[in-house]
Amino acid sequence: MQTKPLSLTHLVRRPIQPPADGAAPPLLVLAHGYGSNEQDLMGLASYFDPRLMIVSVRAPRAMGQGSYAWFDLEFTPEGVKADPEQAAEALTTLTGFLQELPDAYEHDPSRVLLGGFSQGAILSLGVLLHQPQSVGGVIALSARLWPDAAEHADREALAGKPVLVTHGIYDTVIPIANGREIRAALSELPVDLTYKEYPMAHEINGDALRDVLAWLEIWLRK
Repeated sequence: MQTKPLSLTHLVRRPIQPPADGAAPPLLVLAHGYGSNEQDLMGLASYFDPRLMIVSVRAPRAMGQGSYAWFDLEFTPEGVKADPEQAAEALTTLTGFLQELPDAYEHDPSRVLLGGFSQGAILSLGVLLHQPQSVGGVIALSARLWPDAAEHADREALAGKPVLVTHGIYDTVIPIANGREIRAALSELPVDLTYKEYPMAHEINGDALRDVLAWLEIWLRK
């Protein structure tokens, strides 16, 4: 793993098994959740296909030692509220970072997946729906739908893009109703949606991870 001085701090795992024909590898970009850091999802790298280049990115807002966020949250009696201006800024920031990657790391720009957990997954869906040309597909683990994005999405640009959404039915941080809202909204769009629920809380359990790996294997064969 190594870092490069791009607009966001990140970790890189280069392909362990580069393409035999010398082609550029596919890229998986990982966005962590609220209060975590780039080390978190990179901890799963050993499970991922060795053909993938993996970039795990750190959110820009420092909350404390080793703790970062994409945008601030307010925990109120009516539920969790996000700062809309910061959320819009985070969307621009992550999209810009994705645009920097082809010049920084040799990978196939037509085969880029964006995956995230919790706040990182919310942002990943935001990138998909606002800037679908930036990604080839999305993995959204325990997310909620980016506000109003599905209603104004570019249907032509989204056509056929693979999307995996997973959610825990016992999630008390982002309740299962939010996952089902994503399913309902994306089912109205021409994406290739896979939606999974598990008897888990706000986490990635073994069954969810196995389904992510199986989904990735199918994507890599395309």
